[in-house]
Amino acid sequence: MVRLFFMKITVNKKKCIGCGTCVVIAPKTFKLADDGKAEVIDPPNDEEKTIKEAVDSCPVQAIE
Repeated sequence: MVRLFFMKITVNKKKCIGCGTCVVIAPKTFKLADDGKAEVIDPPNDEEKTIKEAVDSCPVQAIE
């Protein structure tokens, strides 16, 4: 299956509180870095709707 992915995903490290919600929802797209903040896995490998759910679930809106 070929996945066409057109989203640009970024995490604002100043806003991120490291709660891990994005990692739980989309573990093939987000991980917690050594600093405890979320970061994007390249390439992201979750379904687009799952990634959007993770973005929308961020309690501090740190993911765009």
